[in-house]
Amino acid sequence: MAMHRLGLLDALRALRAGTLDPAAYREACLDRARSWEPRLHAFAHLDAAAAVDAPGAPLAGIPVAIKDIVATRDMPTTNGSPIHAGDVPRADAEVVAHLRALGATIFGKTVSTEFAFRHPGPTRNPWNPGHTPGGSSSGSAAAVAAGIVPLALGTQTMGSVIRPAAFCGVVGFKPSYGAIPRTGVHPLAGSLDHVGFFTRAVADAAYALSLLAAASDADPHGLPLPPFRVGTEADLDIDLDLDLGRPPRLALMRTSRWSEVEGAQQDLLLATAERLRMAGAVVVETEWPQAFDALWTIAAVILAAEASATFGPLRDRWPTLVSEPLAGLIAEGRAVPAPDYVAALRRQRDLRAGLGRVLDGFDAVLTVPAPGAAPEGLASTGDPGFNVPWTCLGAPALTLPVGFADSGLPLGIQLCADYRQDLRLLRVGRWCEAAIGREVRFPA
Repeated sequence: MAMHRLGLLDALRALRAGTLDPAAYREACLDRARSWEPRLHAFAHLDAAAAVDAPGAPLAGIPVAIKDIVATRDMPTTNGSPIHAGDVPRADAEVVAHLRALGATIFGKTVSTEFAFRHPGPTRNPWNPGHTPGGSSSGSAAAVAAGIVPLALGTQTMGSVIRPAAFCGVVGFKPSYGAIPRTGVHPLAGSLDHVGFFTRAVADAAYALSLLAAASDADPHGLPLPPFRVGTEADLDIDLDLDLGRPPRLALMRTSRWSEVEGAQQDLLLATAERLRMAGAVVVETEWPQAFDALWTIAAVILAAEASATFGPLRDRWPTLVSEPLAGLIAEGRAVPAPDYVAALRRQRDLRAGLGRVLDGFDAVLTVPAPGAAPEGLASTGDPGFNVPWTCLGAPALTLPVGFADSGLPLGIQLCADYRQDLRLLRVGRWCEAAIGREVRFPA
């Protein structure tokens, strides 16, 4: 198998078996990056010399790409903004320090939209350079899709992991809110920000979560996940144990914005639901809770209020270096009355607490990750509206690539579970992945 086709666990097995040389693997990834970068523009910084010699460590020999809002002590962290051009932080973000301790090689920094908001960077969709890769974790999604790295970090405040994963045809996983410490990750809105992953298979994402899930005193929102046993050096497959032991029960939810979903995406979701039924899953069309319609407004209020507090002083100091979308968000947030912000936080908390009752009897929700395939052009990263409710709830979310539109661009599905039920969601995702018989494909 060509090295670029190796997923995270595939590469680890080969490295541990001695059939894959770490230096040769790193060089193959660099060669892949060099060949793609002139048209992909996934990286804000690529470290050609990066290598870690840590035999036996859980991620030894694995190149990992890091979104450019996540601090790295030996590489620039620009946050997608000219304000921070060339800035090198004094310390790693906690999740990066953890990756290094696990033996991973920090391969480079991937392009982010400006401060993980709407102003796009130069990254293009690897399946068609005339289309967006999604955002704000644009470079991370594109780098995994193009076969440059098997694992990349992203963040999600609205739809910045799930949407680009769907647009680029890879697995995207956003863990529950607070599952991965965000210390050293530039905030957009602390009550909504999550750290997530891009991989080529569900088991890869599960392995990454098992290693990186943690709590931190420096992250006031952190909350450790219920522990789960993960792979050993001897046998990654058996100890991951992601098999549900039975077919899943899925709540098919179209949401109140179903009319905004393109026909091809609608057809793919319903066809996938039928394929899962044929494989033994129980798939029940479930009414979208009317109370959940408030989640879009709740998220918008929290985002604007918190982002204005973070970026307002920046806008005041460097007015010409802040994009129009971010300037507009700051102005919107400054106009939010304090009682409205407090009420939004309270409503967010209450709806999260009630999510388990909504999903009673189901393992996960089956829905769409985006209105359709990646839109044409690079001026926008697409609509995050079908991710916002689950992000606001802090629920774990997973996107699986399932098919392609007539344009040749990827289409996927989104699976979501109750807050802190990450392992259950990953088990459901792996079951669905096997039932669909998904073949990992790469753009030419």
